[in-house]
Amino acid sequence: METIYVDTSVFGGCFDVEFKEYSNKLLEEFKKGEKIMMISNLVIKELKTARGEIRRQPLKVPFRHLIHTKNSLKAIKLANKYIAGGALTNSSHADAVHIATATMQGANIVASWNFKHMVNTQRIKLFNTINTNEGYRTIEIMTPREIINPSL
Repeated sequence: METIYVDTSVFGGCFDVEFKEYSNKLLEEFKKGEKIMMISNLVIKELKTARGEIRRQPLKVPFRHLIHTKNSLKAIKLANKYIAGGALTNSSHADAVHIATATMQGANIVASWNFKHMVNTQRIKLFNTINTNEGYRTIEIMTPREIINPSL
């Protein structure tokens, strides 16, 4: 079964005209146990400043279909390597930590609507080059739409 690390943008996407269809479909797959949702303490921290309806989205997924993980020191070091390697800048450190945490914790995919820093072909290549150079596996980064409809 696929484990998908969900970044904060997916939960906000549940209420965005452009993204709500696929954000909600992905959450439904988590609720049904068709996929496992992974979130980190960084996602929880970011959600604290979101509207209540957005903050409550992860709570709708049963615990048996959810992995809650912490951002390890190793993940933070890997995130710093993404920045040093030019995949992101210091201002996008949190995005780097999301990707590094998903990589370190064994997620199959990172789900995000962040096209600038995460769902970006050139950046994904850099993340995976750095992962490989550091002895880690590669990771897919996709939108919920791509996860739900992989042929699109």
